[in-house]
Amino acid sequence: MTTTSQSPVEPQRARDLGVPFDGTPGPANAITDVPGVQVGYTTLVSGPDEAGTARTGVTAILPRGRDGVGVPCAAGTFSLNGNGELTGRSWIDEAGMLALPIAITNSHAVGAVHQGVDEWVHQTHPEVSAQWMLPVVGETWDGYLNEINGGHVRPEHARAALDAAAGGPIAEGNVGGGTGMNCYAFKGGTGSASRVVATAGGEYTVGVLLQANFGDRDELRLAGRPLGRESAAPKPIEDDDWFVRDGERTKAAAGAGSVIVIVATDAPLLPGQCEALARRVPLGLARTGTAGSHFSGDIFLAFSTANPGALTSQLGRGANQGLERLDFVPWGAIDPLYRATVEAVEEAVANALVAARDLEGRDGHASYALPHEEVRRAFA
Repeated sequence: MTTTSQSPVEPQRARDLGVPFDGTPGPANAITDVPGVQVGYTTLVSGPDEAGTARTGVTAILPRGRDGVGVPCAAGTFSLNGNGELTGRSWIDEAGMLALPIAITNSHAVGAVHQGVDEWVHQTHPEVSAQWMLPVVGETWDGYLNEINGGHVRPEHARAALDAAAGGPIAEGNVGGGTGMNCYAFKGGTGSASRVVATAGGEYTVGVLLQANFGDRDELRLAGRPLGRESAAPKPIEDDDWFVRDGERTKAAAGAGSVIVIVATDAPLLPGQCEALARRVPLGLARTGTAGSHFSGDIFLAFSTANPGALTSQLGRGANQGLERLDFVPWGAIDPLYRATVEAVEEAVANALVAARDLEGRDGHASYALPHEEVRRAFA
């Protein structure tokens, strides 16, 4: 079964279960609260068949929406632990901007999704594809539930996720690239949240979308409560010897997996300030308990949708191009954006856990969601 979607199904989020969070969320409490940002998914659930069992997909983010492809956004990246992949980072670090779609998928599908994004841009914006294309594609590993070497994700699935991208409330949990992911040895996946803050004479939104596939069960905390070690839910991904049976020499390492986090804001920022926001992501993750495993690829990207028309880089213009200018929040006024990033990351992880549902995948492997009754009881 292949589905493309953006709207939520059976929405239930951490706040619905009584978990308290700091800060003021936007209307959808999602990355799409940042004006212009759109999100779409392709979710692949099928098999087993000749290619094995599919529990995977693609998540697509359009920073300036469908009509804004090719218009640069100030951007910066940060890697807490580099056991992962986020394509396009070298150009972002060099030029301080991104102008193409962002996609997230599984570890072995990066090439197919990269090709699909290129194809979609060429189809929808040939004036952009006439130059060079360096889209951003991130990944986390879903090989516990998904037959990761089955080639399930193809370029057309990336194109479909981009076609489905829209604003407003978004689906979370077992959707898109998050379909087969696990977090703190519970079922994980896609999560999002936002914060609205006032600073430097304006009101701005910070939105986060993440693909949560990290953490040891004993680490998990929600609003300071050690729900991981208190949970009665089974954790076969940590307790079973499936990694040995798969032909490896040792058990899977607790906490292995990865997390990709995308931070968006309409606050006008310099590229270095975007990088500074990306560096605050680990503080939000740490609030949920993780220490950052060596076997987890924890890579983050932040971008600003302000200053359209700046940070351009076009072939053929050379020295004839005039000066460009950026408005930006003064460094001394940036702390509210830091706090918003930390708060939104923390809540996005909780939303991914709460939205996720039990899922059985390849070879009878099963992942169990964080029990809602345990959360309600903890915060009653």
